[in-house]
Amino acid sequence: MHIGKVTDLEPGKLKLVKIEGKDEIVLANVGGKFHAMRGHCNHEGGPLWEGELEGKVITCPWHGAKWDVSNGSLVEFPLDLDPEPHYEVIVEGEELYIEI
Repeated sequence: MHIGKVTDLEPGKLKLVKIEGKDEIVLANVGGKFHAMRGHCNHEGGPLWEGELEGKVITCPWHGAKWDVSNGSLVEFPLDLDPEPHYEVIVEGEELYIEI
């Protein structure tokens, strides 16, 4: 499914992607490599696209859970949380696609 262009998202930035019938997704540009995962923190539903991206780690803006955007795994939080679903992003020329 087409989700945008490479030029839509600068390195080090996050973007909300809405796909009809699916969870909202956060798209991240980590040094020119694109990653995608579920856009809401599974702790209490914080909007991850509004969080901070440092390297490949997103920090939830609500309670500070840290997630590895490259694989959806929890990096740091006082509670043990299940991994977030993550999705492969395919780059074809200047176009971005996601496999759902």
